[in-house]
Amino acid sequence: MSFVHLHTHSHYSLLDGLAKIPELVAKAKEYGMPALAITDHGNLYGAVEFYKAATKAGIKPIIGIEAYIAAGSLSSKNAGVDDKRFHLILLARNNAGYKNLIKLVTISHLEGFYYKPRMDKELLRKHSEGLIALSGCMTGEISRALLSRNRDLAENLVRGYQEIFGKENFYIELSHHKNLPNHQELQKNLRELAVATQTPVVATQDVHYLNKNDAEAQDVLLAIQTNTKLDDEDRLTMKSDDFSL
Repeated sequence: MSFVHLHTHSHYSLLDGLAKIPELVAKAKEYGMPALAITDHGNLYGAVEFYKAATKAGIKPIIGIEAYIAAGSLSSKNAGVDDKRFHLILLARNNAGYKNLIKLVTISHLEGFYYKPRMDKELLRKHSEGLIALSGCMTGEISRALLSRNRDLAENLVRGYQEIFGKENFYIELSHHKNLPNHQELQKNLRELAVATQTPVVATQDVHYLNKNDAEAQDVLLAIQTNTKLDDEDRLTMKSDDFSL
């Protein structure tokens, strides 16, 4: 059975992703994957390079981003409130979707930037055509609601995203990072939520590096980004962020 990575970070996820685009494409080719998505944090810096490398290798390129969704309005920038945000995966399924990704990223940088380039749901509604959305990782809005044991809020959020993108274009994202605290319980709750809301699911891996022995190098990137020393528990949470399954 073939598998396609739909949540993948390259080195264009600055101080977070480790793998370079040619290496990602080569690994996908080695594993016989028919397609590959790139979903860097808040930007499309690698889109053209990725498209050229993937098509040359005979792999279907899926252009996407891991978007930062503002808790409120993208224009609101109050300290202690608007520095909180959620992750959401957006994938272009056609040319209209790619154009909308460009618009969303541009506006998030020019108008929504507050610590990170942010979008809000009003903006997503205006530019949702041609896009597929995945609920994201543990920092996604739906996952945060479930981790807070607020099932009603999680169901309302699912329905809200279905309204924005269309029920057929929104997926609950499942992953396997057994060393992350509360992760296994979250996956169970996400599966139950998917059944309750009749939402399709998709398996991802939230890739930040290619091989397990790259974990320590990625630790260094994160330590530089956060200006903190990562302890042993932090390192354990990252060991399954490689390209393998």
